[in-house]
Amino acid sequence: MNPTIVVTGGTKGIGKAIADKFAHNNFSVIVCARNPPQKPAENITYFQADLSKKEEVLAFADFVKAQTSKVDVLVNNTGFFLPGQVHDEPEGTLEAMINTNLYSAYHLTRALVGGMIQEKSGHIFTICSTASITAYTNGGSYCISKFALLGMSKVLREELKPHNIRVTSVLPGATMTDSWAGVEIPAERFMKSEDVAEVIWATFILSKNTVIEEILLRPQLGDL
Repeated sequence: MNPTIVVTGGTKGIGKAIADKFAHNNFSVIVCARNPPQKPAENITYFQADLSKKEEVLAFADFVKAQTSKVDVLVNNTGFFLPGQVHDEPEGTLEAMINTNLYSAYHLTRALVGGMIQEKSGHIFTICSTASITAYTNGGSYCISKFALLGMSKVLREELKPHNIRVTSVLPGATMTDSWAGVEIPAERFMKSEDVAEVIWATFILSKNTVIEEILLRPQLGDL
């Protein structure tokens, strides 16, 4: 039986690139997103869910458990960005960002990690951001949520060591995804989603004796 990877936000951008990379390497792939994929792939199982809502996170977890008895890789990728500053961003921005960027990963990990602990194997990747370590003026609640997400990933790393589960925090800089749609910035200033996926795959295939705890990626010419 093929190993299984679960990817949230797996129908576009970095999530889709990860799903495609692992599918190409004979993984059974289960993804979720709020909107159906434009071109569904035959070898990728899709579940529609809005992971800003706890009940839909848990529904997705139940769907995963119905599809497979063992999750080998979990990629917490769901997230979104709204520009703004703490003192003047719209009311509810922090709650929306925390619900999607942090709580989705928290609740899904809790729902699926028990199986990994039982098997004493697995790898959890959490897609954080350079905004997890570098605050910037227009980052507002996004930076807050991503700082918290990195903190959660670090806690998981410590907790899951004795269970032989590897945990990796991924901190990509500006990547050409829908978050940057419409901006007048040359494409070469952005990283490619496929590059992030390649690094995640390379991290996963290391021997079980080794874990890369953090991956920091930035565009060659620096942050935007």
